[in-house]
Amino acid sequence: MTGDSWRERRRQIMGEGPEGTAGLSARLLDEMGTEDRDDEEIEAEHRASRLAAAREYAPDARLDEELQLRLTGPDTDGGALRFQWGDALLEPVEHAVSVAARTPVQLELTGISAGSTVVHARPVAPTVSPELDALGTPTTSAASTGMSTLTELLAALESESDVREWSRLFDAVETLSRALGKYDLDLGVTWYGADGGMRRARLTERGRRYVERLSETRDRDQSMTISGRITELRESGWVKVKTGTAKNAPAYDVRFEEPEVLLRMRPGLGDNVHFRVRFRQRLDSMGIARSTEYTYLGPAAEQASLPLEA
Repeated sequence: MTGDSWRERRRQIMGEGPEGTAGLSARLLDEMGTEDRDDEEIEAEHRASRLAAAREYAPDARLDEELQLRLTGPDTDGGALRFQWGDALLEPVEHAVSVAARTPVQLELTGISAGSTVVHARPVAPTVSPELDALGTPTTSAASTGMSTLTELLAALESESDVREWSRLFDAVETLSRALGKYDLDLGVTWYGADGGMRRARLTERGRRYVERLSETRDRDQSMTISGRITELRESGWVKVKTGTAKNAPAYDVRFEEPEVLLRMRPGLGDNVHFRVRFRQRLDSMGIARSTEYTYLGPAAEQASLPLEA
């Protein structure tokens, strides 16, 4: 065998060849179908394999739940979490998950890694074992329920879809969106469930701008009468009127645009009043009332108005 033939044969045996080792690796990955998988998908596959192996011996085996928050932006290349980001982002994420789960969910930080800035967190371990359903299978955790709903909403915001289905969660996500916009950050959310499943979504500039549009308000006014007794008042032009004697009776905060009008009335605590007011609601694009206010328009029944003393 000549020297050239030997070197060619060696390249074949060692997996080299004209394309080199890097080319061979790429070709093998292409044949394995892994070139389009990202880190989260590979991790999800590994977790599913571990769970399947564990259930060979313990059918009710479950994995530890994990939440990954991937922050990307101009200042995230170092793979570090700035204190101001943590203060602004982590609590809103926990609050959003809790609102989505309809029960308080506590999260705890377990680590930070590079790849932009990746925050690793998990639900605080419950003090008791998960409850079992009728078939003896552990029920879905509150954190998993919350993350399922939250990722659905984030996906809908990114695609600029109808999000009225998640209107109760919108305020919490709006707070998170404002924090991301403040620091010019995009957020990737990945949830690894105890059952081996994975859910993920993103909130980028496109989603944040959609949140801003949905938050724009319009006023809706109507007149109404408030009758009751005064329980609080201020010279600045503010009166609280309670409509009944029961502790849970409705009470209304009535604002006087001209405080001197209130002073001329010489009101006192406990006085019965009948106010005609403008009830104004500020509604966002989903019909959610962002604020309400009651403004005094005039007496709804005959009331003496005394002049101010000189």
